[in-house]
Amino acid sequence: MKTIFTPAAHKEQLPESEIAPKYNALRWQVFIGIFLGYAGYYLVRKNFSLAMPDLIKMGYSKSDLGFALSAGGIAYGLSKFLMGNVSDRSNARYFLSIGLVLSALCMIVMGTMSWATSSVVIMFSILLINGWFQGMGWAPCGRVVVHWFSTRERGRTMSIWNCAHNVGGALMGAVTYLAIVFFATWQSKLYFPGLIALGFALIAFLLVRDTPQSCGLPPVEQYKNDYPKAYSAEHEKELTAKQIFFNFVFNNRLLWYIAFANAFVYLIRQGIQDWAPTYLTEVKHFSDKEISWSYSYFEIAGIPGTLICGWLSDTVFKGRRAPATVIYMLLIILAVLVYWQCPAGNLFVANASLITIGFLIYGPVMLIGVQALDLVPKKAAGTAAGLTGFFGYMGSALFANIAIGQVLDHYGWDASFYVIIAACVLSIFFTALTWNREKANLLAK
Repeated sequence: MKTIFTPAAHKEQLPESEIAPKYNALRWQVFIGIFLGYAGYYLVRKNFSLAMPDLIKMGYSKSDLGFALSAGGIAYGLSKFLMGNVSDRSNARYFLSIGLVLSALCMIVMGTMSWATSSVVIMFSILLINGWFQGMGWAPCGRVVVHWFSTRERGRTMSIWNCAHNVGGALMGAVTYLAIVFFATWQSKLYFPGLIALGFALIAFLLVRDTPQSCGLPPVEQYKNDYPKAYSAEHEKELTAKQIFFNFVFNNRLLWYIAFANAFVYLIRQGIQDWAPTYLTEVKHFSDKEISWSYSYFEIAGIPGTLICGWLSDTVFKGRRAPATVIYMLLIILAVLVYWQCPAGNLFVANASLITIGFLIYGPVMLIGVQALDLVPKKAAGTAAGLTGFFGYMGSALFANIAIGQVLDHYGWDASFYVIIAACVLSIFFTALTWNREKANLLAK
């Protein structure tokens, strides 16, 4: 049965003379579309964290807010996996845009309706729904990348696209600051980014196209003469959910290793990022303005860090992901120690350490996603990335939000940093399990 999400139908192929110019133009167009579309998701993913200091002043405990915050991670993790499978069988243009509209509406409701922040249960429920819609963002972008960019381009393409996280996150910090300036209410931190996100959804809808074949173009493998190992015409056929899950995902040991690694990478990322506004307020004594900009610095720093990590993986390590990930995670341990131990009131050192963590953490996040795409046929890309994302956001929700909230209330900030450093060590361990297999795969090519 056809629905609005049914993959776009293939069109008759254009004359040979028209293929190259149209391919080049549309590749730029769809890339800009998924970049801005995914950046828009980040306007309404983390803005609740910036409202948490205001909610604490209203009487909510850190455990309360950690519980509420966990809803987004739980729902996002499940949605990224399950909706990722739906996305593998859907039109990326509609899937990406509609998900962003629905997510933006959740934040608009939370910011404009007084009842929406009147209890922990209600906040948990709205963030749970928002998290589910957030899960509609990554997978269609992954579908677009694997259909429009060939294997030899994918590492560089994904490293650039992954910066949409940082652009969106940095914009969110700036947008919430502007919201306070113009509207002078803490609720504007919630609804104003939602309004801006609606504009990003429209841009994504106008620019994104599902597959080259739906535009009268040949598969990218044919166009770039870049065929992955064991490629065949069967790779262009849509797969059933059962085929994707049981033939390419559940029986893939390497995919499980990087999924576990991702759980701990996300614990670090979210444990630092989600609690930064509260930590900088209570321990480092930052103002609201300083916190908003610190949050933006964290995201901006991830852009060069991600690009360098992608370059190291593709160029220095010849397509291997584990070495670059391990190097970055070791450096994160040092940066976390500085962030933790720097004196209160030292704006420069606190920001420098936070910037360093932001510079380093998004590289491993990106590489795990690239590994997932590399390990399966392109029609199963969203599901494979969804599995790693599910583990990542379970690590985020259960540990970075719920567990750290409990640790903070019962043991204090020092104990939370012990948890984060332990996560660094475990992420290195699970990544190292892929080291030899990656090397063997490289030598086999």
